[in-house]
Amino acid sequence: MAGLYFEELTVGRVFDHAWTRTVTEMDNVLYSSLTMNVQPLHLDEEFASKTEFGQRIVNSLFTLGLMIGITVNDTTLGTTVANLGMTDVRFPKPVFHGDTLRVQTKIVSARESKSRADAGIIEFSHTAFNQRGEIVAQCLRQALMRKKQKS
Repeated sequence: MAGLYFEELTVGRVFDHAWTRTVTEMDNVLYSSLTMNVQPLHLDEEFASKTEFGQRIVNSLFTLGLMIGITVNDTTLGTTVANLGMTDVRFPKPVFHGDTLRVQTKIVSARESKSRADAGIIEFSHTAFNQRGEIVAQCLRQALMRKKQKS
């Protein structure tokens, strides 16, 4: 399914995204390494085993990116101009290797762009859940979305 245009992203609309993703050790180690985040909670099993988590936790910015990425196919694929910001980012529970994430999106606001007649601003509320139904990530995302071209 291609992304939706500004006019199709109505306030209150909810998406229960069908795609899910199991997070692997490779995801966590590669992402942490590529971004030069050497936090031992992500990379050092021995260190992490002595923390309150008892094991390595997945890099939260990987979780944020995955949460938003899962939503793209249903919402913004080819119809977004740009992300404008992400606010109220929260990680209420840690993500561990082997957790499977699913995501729900709700459209919380929509307004015309003041500077571009061909676009509007949509605010998405994204929530990621693990396989136990626990919320592991949340954020509000503001995006500049294309309008349908008038014929």
